[in-house]
Amino acid sequence: MKIKNILITGLPGIGKTTLIKNLSETLGSFSPIGFYTAEIRDKGVRKGFELISLDGKRKLLSHRELRSPYRVGSYRVDVKGFEGFLASISWSDPSARLVIIDEIGKMECFSEKFKKLLIEILDSDKWLIATVALKGGGLIAEVKDRQDVKLFTMTKSNRDSLLREILREITPPQTFRP
Repeated sequence: MKIKNILITGLPGIGKTTLIKNLSETLGSFSPIGFYTAEIRDKGVRKGFELISLDGKRKLLSHRELRSPYRVGSYRVDVKGFEGFLASISWSDPSARLVIIDEIGKMECFSEKFKKLLIEILDSDKWLIATVALKGGGLIAEVKDRQDVKLFTMTKSNRDSLLREILREITPPQTFRP
């Protein structure tokens, strides 16, 4: 089976989002679509997370002061807002050959629409590069176990070489002519 789904896992703060952003820029010829997350900080303290689409749209995903029945640790998750954000992305755009998702985690998995969309993307002809929580059951564990997935674990020692490793999986080796 051809591997076309690449997942990146690792400890929080190791650099997965930075890698995802670098990959989306480097692979611009694939017309990537998707999103990444950014921390919301106040005076050095993390207060929540914001979603940023590759075309620049922004939406709050979670915050300590948000009112929501969905909770991960001290963060409340805006599932309805997340689903609206997902609807604003043109996932079926035929020119997009690469989907970027940061991340497949507990907050995102509160959304049934996200879970359905993720499976559709995994089963599609498009390349997927996504970050995935290091721990977790359900969908998090299921996507890691798929036969069409290559899982990379980011560590301090491979953090700088992972971009090249992933690019080798996606782009064919260059053909040189003397």
